[in-house]
Amino acid sequence: MSRFQLILPFLCLLVSGCMSGTDDSAPPTLQAMKEAERLASGAGDPSDTDRFAAPPADVPLSGVFQVEFMTTEGKFLVEVNREWAPIGADRFYKLVQDRFFDDAGFFRFVPGFVVQFGLPADPEKNAKWSETLMDEPVLHSNERGYLTFAKTNRPNSRTTQLFISYGGNRMLDGQGFSPFGRVVEGMDVVDKLNAEYGEKPQQHLITSQGNAYLNTRFPNLSYIQTARVIKDDLADATTPTE
Repeated sequence: MSRFQLILPFLCLLVSGCMSGTDDSAPPTLQAMKEAERLASGAGDPSDTDRFAAPPADVPLSGVFQVEFMTTEGKFLVEVNREWAPIGADRFYKLVQDRFFDDAGFFRFVPGFVVQFGLPADPEKNAKWSETLMDEPVLHSNERGYLTFAKTNRPNSRTTQLFISYGGNRMLDGQGFSPFGRVVEGMDVVDKLNAEYGEKPQQHLITSQGNAYLNTRFPNLSYIQTARVIKDDLADATTPTE
């Protein structure tokens, strides 16, 4: 049996609907992680992408910016460094500027591993951001508090889903999960996000129904209230006003 055949069933157990054409973006299971660590030969060649290329006109020139997440459990602050993963950092900045994360739920918890989010409250927003991103070399390990785009087992499958690592998840590095930022304040708030529903929320139903599904089935879920850029060299000119 191939490695692909071994890993795929574990992914299916974790992500609802992965055999029915739904969005199955996710970090893999812990068992799959161990197998990948054993087989992985390295984290990628930084020369595969030009991390020093100038950012687009609508993202911070410095490549470093901070985003404040106000949640139902409190506030935490993420700092992004574009040199770690420029494609992911640029997409994240644009998502925040579009208020994509406002009112979105933290829908997947694996204790000691990750919390996952990035499916919008309004399902109509999914179409706008459906274009997938190219994979990037892993230039920083998936340590506790680091922010990374989720993806499937297929190449170049990142879109909008993200996870924050609860533990030291270096086993993800060899699978191409590229961190682009980290929680610099409020990791205690991330630890307090309500994990009681575990992995029960089904991603394909969140994708199609948004918060109408989550509010009905998972009333105690933790949510992002707002996500706003608070520090960067474009913030004054581009951050929307209330």
